[in-house]
Amino acid sequence: MSLRLATTTSTRDSGLLDELLPAFEKQHNVRVDVIATGTGKALKLGEAGDVDVVLVHARAAEEAFMETGHGIRREDVMANTFEIVGPTDDPADVKGSRPSEALRKIAATKTKFLSRGDDSGTHKRELQLWKNAGGLTPWSEYIETGQGMGATLTIADEMQGYALTDRGTYLRFKSKVDLVPLISGSPEEIPEMANPYGVIVVNPRKSDAINAKLANAFIDYLISDTAQQKIAKFQVEGEALFSPVRQPTADSR
Repeated sequence: MSLRLATTTSTRDSGLLDELLPAFEKQHNVRVDVIATGTGKALKLGEAGDVDVVLVHARAAEEAFMETGHGIRREDVMANTFEIVGPTDDPADVKGSRPSEALRKIAATKTKFLSRGDDSGTHKRELQLWKNAGGLTPWSEYIETGQGMGATLTIADEMQGYALTDRGTYLRFKSKVDLVPLISGSPEEIPEMANPYGVIVVNPRKSDAINAKLANAFIDYLISDTAQQKIAKFQVEGEALFSPVRQPTADSR
């Protein structure tokens, strides 16, 4: 038996799934088949009934998915932050700026900017930030990779351009790239860069192949004390990549 999970490339590229999935697979004697793609495509797979559960990070799209009856249960799982990374010499002089001001500077100087361009949660947030900045008018050095977060960071590094990334994937790739965080901070410091993740059981009416019971068990596991502690303890180079959002139960304290 297997569980079909559509999820973001950030959860795969960060290495978090390798930490979380084995315990669930052993507990339920199942295999979790991971489809790592952008949030938009993950939700499309759920909408088509091609997966059992989705783990994504685009709150407005998740709520729309639920309101239109594509999902039957949604839970908050964890969070991290987005950040804008770029070359160490910071040619557009964005360091210390608010996100919208940073994007305006990058566009005004027509400096290289690498966009996911794939309707992922990160791409959706980038477009929202551009909207906040007054709108996006692409220029010749605004480049859409159409690839996942890890690949986009690698390309941005090779081209010495700016990129929006989630903090978790950046930390995973930190030792492989020369790019540095130029706009980063806690959700309290920069609310527009908060990055919450949600998990959704796909409506079993879409396909007889959907295993809603196992999908619910997977959500129960992700929000359990066991998995939330794994998320809290998952670190790269001494820094936690994600923050669990569930309060520990009395028994786990």
